[in-house]
This record gives sequence, C-alpha cells and structure tokens, in this order.
Amino acid sequence: MGIRDLLAEVASTYDRTAGSRREVKGQQVLRGVASRTDLFLPAGFRAEGHGGQTTPAATPWIGVFDERGMQDPKKGLYLAYIFSADLKNVTLTLQQGITWLEDPLGKGSAREEHLRHHAARLRRAVKRKENLGWIDEPDLRDSATRPRAYEAASVIAKAYDTGALPSDIALLEDLHVGIKSLRRAEDFDRIWWLSSENDPVQLAYSLRENPPQSDVSPRDVDPLADFHPKDSGDYTAQIKARQQVKQRSHERLIDDFGRYAAKRGFVPMTARKHPKDLVLERQEDSEGEGREWLVEAKVVRNGNPTVAVREALGQLYEYRHFLYQGKPEPFLVALFSEEIGAYAEYLERQDIASIWRSGEGWDGSPRARGWNLTS
Repeated sequence: MGIRDLLAEVASTYDRTAGSRREVKGQQVLRGVASRTDLFLPAGFRAEGHGGQTTPAATPWIGVFDERGMQDPKKGLYLAYIFSADLKNVTLTLQQGITWLEDPLGKGSAREEHLRHHAARLRRAVKRKENLGWIDEPDLRDSATRPRAYEAASVIAKAYDTGALPSDIALLEDLHVGIKSLRRAEDFDRIWWLSSENDPVQLAYSLRENPPQSDVSPRDVDPLADFHPKDSGDYTAQIKARQQVKQRSHERLIDDFGRYAAKRGFVPMTARKHPKDLVLERQEDSEGEGREWLVEAKVVRNGNPTVAVREALGQLYEYRHFLYQGKPEPFLVALFSEEIGAYAEYLERQDIASIWRSGEGWDGSPRARGWNLTS
C-alpha cells in the first residue's frame, strides 16, 4: 500500500450520493487516512482525509500537513490531494485556507478574487515555472462555492488521471516538490502578516497588476516615474453588508516623504516593490547597480512610538533577510509620522536610520543626515 493505492481507493469507492454516514465505504476510507502508517510521508508530515460532515463533499480531499508549521486548513497554507467532482482526476495542490474569509468576504466572487491575488503573489515566491508539469489551478469540475474557492486558492498544482496514476516513487517526488514550495511560501507569507497598517483582506487588493516595465529607465524621464503611493484620502471599504472608514495616513506619509526624497537627489519607487513600503535609489546611479535604501513607514499612535518602532525594526530585518537573498543588502530606514525620542539612538545601534515629521519638514538621526535624507 502507499499514496498511489490510497488515491485509487478513494477514486473507486467515494460516492457523493451515498451520504456521509460512517458506514459508507468511501467515507470510511477517508476517515481512516489519519491512522494509516503505510503512506511513507516525509518525516514531520501527517495526512487527513475529508469527505464532508453532515453533507458529502463535492470534491473530497486528503490534506498533508507539516506538524512543525501551520496546520489549520481554515486559514494557513497546506498541501492537499483534491479530487475532481467526477473523480477522474486528483490534484496535488499547495492551498490557502478559505474558511476564515467567509465572514469578511462571503463565499462568492469576492473571496475568489482575494485568493487569486494572494496566490499570484505566493506563486512568484515558489517559482512555479521551475517545476515542469505543474500548473496554477486544478480543474475540479463543480460549480459549488467550495470547489471554486479551492481552485482560486491554489498556488501551484500537479494533476493526475485516477485511471493511470503514477508510481509511489513518482508521487513522492512530486510531494517533495510540493513541500519545498510550501516552505518557501510560508516564509514569504509571514512577511505579509507582519504588516498591521491595514487588515489582510484589504492588503490583498493592492495586488493588482503593476504597470509593465519600459525598456527606458524611468529615471531618464522622471524621478517619480515609479513612485505610485496609494490614495492618501480616507476611503470606504464594503465588507459584507457593513462599511468601514479607514484612515490612509500611512500612504500619505510615504507620499510626502517620497516627494521630499526626490528633491534631495533620490529616486523613490513603490511600483513593483510590494510588500516593501518604499525603495530609494540615487538619481546619479543611472544603471541601478548600487545599494538601495529600504524604507519602512509607520504611523505613531497616541504619541507612543514603542509599537511603531518594534514593527519597523522587525519588518526591515525580515525584508532584508527574505527579499535580498543573492542581492546587495539595502540600507535600512525607518520612517515615522512624528518624533520617536530615545528610540532614534536605539535604531542607530541596529544600523537603521530613522526619519520623522518635524513641523512642516523632516528631521532624522545622524545616519539619515549622513545619507542626505534629511538636513
């Protein structure tokens, strides 16, 4: 026995019309997955079968979870073998949790749009194109909301014909590719959740496609060509029959400072830089070969800079570690909406320059002044 036999057994015994009672054969197979010892999963991983509870699942699935990482299929990232509704195919897919989005977005197109935008971002992190035979989404061939959400939530996927399943060795090789992709995605995904300026649902909608890159360097035309901060006005977000008015002081902070930095000889960039708040380069660095300045912006709440400083420091270190592998390390800059007092010296000791609003202008730490980011 092994993964191949298990997948074949589910495909041959599962019957959606037979119900979800314990005595139903297909349900027995799925519920017994967790106790099986013949699947030869990699160390630290476990499997669970899912065929629905009170209502049989349109597309039954087997989850493969990393015991050292996120194990919640309602919210976290995980691997799953998901069967198409006609049971002719089963797909190994790197999935995002979908259930947690029901309250803010419902079960329809808004949730699917969110999942697809987030999947596109994660797909860049896992480098799906390096894995031949893998696709973006499975075809589950069912119009119900949950199968459609599974399709939208897929980061990468490998589909198999249940009538001609590959060997256990081939399946395990693909599973190892999935595990490698899962770990890459989890590392990158943690950066997403660190941001507290907006809630994760709103952040997802900033993943619209960015303008295509031109063959002409934007700094040859306009130093603000790649500087596209979000609208700094308040906006109304529709979230499942209720409204939320959100402040965009964070975006205003980035907008104001980016334009100020441009006057001091820097090229501010936000386009194609997500999740970074702002990147600065020297205007005279025409080839873009020098080190860049990575800027993390934080709004100080209620006159207390402690939380803002902690978040800025953590995110700058995270981004430098995960987003600059194989690249020159950036200079680090923490940007604040108001003065941070003794924390400026603290950040200096961590090799981080600090800059803050000062009346109608800007002030900063010695490191920031040395870089000509403030006077």
